[in-house]
Amino acid sequence: MSDLRQAKNPHAVPGLYRRALIDAFWKLNPRTLVHNPVMFTVEIGSVITTLLWLRALTGQSEEPAGFIGAISAWLWFTVLFANFAEALAEGRGKAQAEALRRMRQDTIAKRLDNRYAIQKGKSPEPTDYQNVSSSTLRKGDLFYVQADDTIPVDGEVIEGIASVNESAITGESAPVIRESGGDRSAVTGGTVILSDWLIVRVSANPGEGFLDHMISLVEGAKRQKTPNEIALSLLLIGITAIFVVVSATLWAFSQYSVQTAAGIGTVISVTVLISLFVCLAPTTIGGLLSAIGIAGMDRLIQRNVITTSGRAIEAAGDVDILLLDKTGTITLGNRQAVELIPVDGTDIMNLAETAQLASLADETPEGRSIVVLAKEKYGLRGRSVGGTETAPEMQFIPFSSHTRMSGVDQGDVRIRKGAADVMFATILAHGGTISDQLKGEVDRIARAGGTPLVVTRDEQALGVVYLKDIVKGGIRERFAQLRKMGIKTVMITGDNRLTAATIAAEAGVDDFLAEATPESKLKLIREYQSGGRMVAMTGDGTNDAPALAQADVAVAMNTGTQPAREAANMVDLDSNPTKLLEIVEIGKQLLMTRGALTTFSIANDIAKYFAIIPVAFASTYPSLGVLNILQLQHGILSAVIFNAVIIVALIPLALHGVKYRPMSADDAFRNNIVIYGIGGVIAPFIGIKIIDMLLIFMCG
Repeated sequence: MSDLRQAKNPHAVPGLYRRALIDAFWKLNPRTLVHNPVMFTVEIGSVITTLLWLRALTGQSEEPAGFIGAISAWLWFTVLFANFAEALAEGRGKAQAEALRRMRQDTIAKRLDNRYAIQKGKSPEPTDYQNVSSSTLRKGDLFYVQADDTIPVDGEVIEGIASVNESAITGESAPVIRESGGDRSAVTGGTVILSDWLIVRVSANPGEGFLDHMISLVEGAKRQKTPNEIALSLLLIGITAIFVVVSATLWAFSQYSVQTAAGIGTVISVTVLISLFVCLAPTTIGGLLSAIGIAGMDRLIQRNVITTSGRAIEAAGDVDILLLDKTGTITLGNRQAVELIPVDGTDIMNLAETAQLASLADETPEGRSIVVLAKEKYGLRGRSVGGTETAPEMQFIPFSSHTRMSGVDQGDVRIRKGAADVMFATILAHGGTISDQLKGEVDRIARAGGTPLVVTRDEQALGVVYLKDIVKGGIRERFAQLRKMGIKTVMITGDNRLTAATIAAEAGVDDFLAEATPESKLKLIREYQSGGRMVAMTGDGTNDAPALAQADVAVAMNTGTQPAREAANMVDLDSNPTKLLEIVEIGKQLLMTRGALTTFSIANDIAKYFAIIPVAFASTYPSLGVLNILQLQHGILSAVIFNAVIIVALIPLALHGVKYRPMSADDAFRNNIVIYGIGGVIAPFIGIKIIDMLLIFMCG
């Protein structure tokens, strides 16, 4: 297992829990904990009760030292458990950062002279470059890499084409193609050239590369709180401040009541007041809030998506417009042969056999699909291609992007298959004619959004192969689920309106933008945003950069250009455009998890209020004893223990998130109230009573 794969697997990271436990103690530092005001106040309470316990040990307290010590210990556990949850959430990111640091190394780079004149298709000579340390390369420099070289730094391919092993970044062993002049021109430092060569322009200075950026992101050094997280934090601070004032006021009321009642009852102790405050303050969500945000980023990292901040994930949860590229997202991207259409009286089996022969040397996905179609639909199996006395040896003509055709010569017989315009020109050049039926079939396929390929034997047309961009299986159902969630899907394509409409109807998208240009994409996003909508989109090309920069959630493909990656707020290392759907689900899961635990925490506090108040003030107001419906004998300690233990119990939910199910906002709110609201009210009564019974059993 690679370092990066191991870092993404929590069970494969040695010492993850041990490291989190150690970090939990380090996080007790007040300068660190002050960033979490709720738990910081709990730590202050822990310090005070510890001092009271030490004082009780010397016999200077009316309360038993054992009671104060137990309260103090469980208050410290409350802080430690909250720190442990955050440290555990950070642990996987730190492990991945360490794995990335091991991959980042100073290598030898072949830097080209600035005066070097690039020649199309010609690799540099050894005299054209000099070997230097990769740390000396600066933005704008040119370097040369060839087979078996490690790409020293991030850059943009400006000449050449090569196969690159990016497993160090993506964790996937399958090589990818990088070339100049397209949307697959970006290369990343630390990856390895497997074949051919490239001339690359450096796109980042030392310390500013993609690996450096990934390291700072995954270890949480640059994680900033999202607007919703900040708002919730302010709410929790407000609630905590209120309970601080309430607790102080209750002590004054208790003292006044005892004095006016002529000595009946006793003043509530500071230990009990601190316990009361900790149990009523929103410690559950306060202790888990940071872990929820970190875990959301980690879930994206596990899916090979790097995000600049939690803000982008949260925005994904609020998205209600999805802009999806047609090719590779809605469709398979590779056109598939779906039909063979004979013309001018040609027998269908003759056409199938000829089309299969013409495609044997075509290694493109389209060519292979024709061979598969002939095999599956017409029963044509493999054949011998060697020569015999009656059948001369076959001379195959591979498909070329220049000729746009493929075929085979067998003796004097010439079999060809290719683009309609090329084949029409070939037929006419050899004195042939193009029938009206052939023209009609070619036009019909083109109008339907397909691609027609003409099959000929000795420059005589036998028929047409219908290539179609196949809509991905299950994508229509995915769009239906998104529609139920109130998310509108918009397909973006450069195809004409007729083709776009055909595919949009088949895929089940809500709308489409045909003949898309960078300007039209940007205009569409701005129109949606001006109406108060949250927009997400994917892109990989330089022409996508303006729209990506405008979108609320912008996912750039790792295979894309440097401008696209810089404009986006997320980068998909797998370069899978459909990942946008998963990102939206993770964003919604993050919001649902935060909402669920907030609801549960507040409901807990309400329940603990009714459970602990009668017990806490029974010494001051004996008549409150009738409200102790749970008949608690160790009510204060039981409530404090429950308050600490519930944080541990909810850590798995905070890290893994609430199970996501596509549903409307109303249904989600209803489920949240029923499951986590009512459940949060019931759980403390049961939990505190069980703990109280255990304490009675243990104490005799």
